[in-house]
Amino acid sequence: MKVVIQRVSEASVQVEDKVVGTIGKGFMLLVGIDENDSKTDADWLVQKILHLRIFGDENDKLNLSIKDISGEILCISQFTLIADYKKGNRPSFIKAAKPDCAVPIFDYFKEELAKSGLKTESGIFGADMKVSLINDGPVTIIMDSLTKM
Repeated sequence: MKVVIQRVSEASVQVEDKVVGTIGKGFMLLVGIDENDSKTDADWLVQKILHLRIFGDENDKLNLSIKDISGEILCISQFTLIADYKKGNRPSFIKAAKPDCAVPIFDYFKEELAKSGLKTESGIFGADMKVSLINDGPVTIIMDSLTKM
């Protein structure tokens, strides 16, 4: 699994001109699921994300986690994160998990984040989404569950 974490002051997602998810200060997460990913990958990423200290403390040091600030989370599925771009100029998405595999892992990932007690919203898996955000900092971190090994 790959997750792009963007620290935001606000974010929202629309599907067919209807807002389906909106948050204030927190994380906007773009989530890509590989054909070989499992709930174990999701578990590892959830713990890393919930404890990632990228919010400023009273001295403006990046010492606080999203849990420390009672932040909010917006999850957006994005299979294009699993692009293979080594050959040619048109990326291949063949390694991205098919919906029958990806949807349960994505749903599990969101549920595990929500168990933290933080407001957790999402877009609609597989839909054409319009995402808006105000990146705070900007602070952007890319995590890949392959690095846990």
